[in-house]
Amino acid sequence: MTLFLFLLLVALVLGIIGFAAQGLSYLLIIGAVILGVDLVYAAVRFRRGGRKHRITR
Repeated sequence: MTLFLFLLLVALVLGIIGFAAQGLSYLLIIGAVILGVDLVYAAVRFRRGGRKHRITR
């Protein structure tokens, strides 16, 4: 969950900087790509999260 929130924050910051700064639109694109990867990561992780793992002793 921490990785998801961190990547979301990074994507948001890069998107804001890329939108606000003239000539740095590539940061907006990088932020969008990171956001997409983060959403796919979250979907895969939450989809598998329902399984219970046995504890080996």
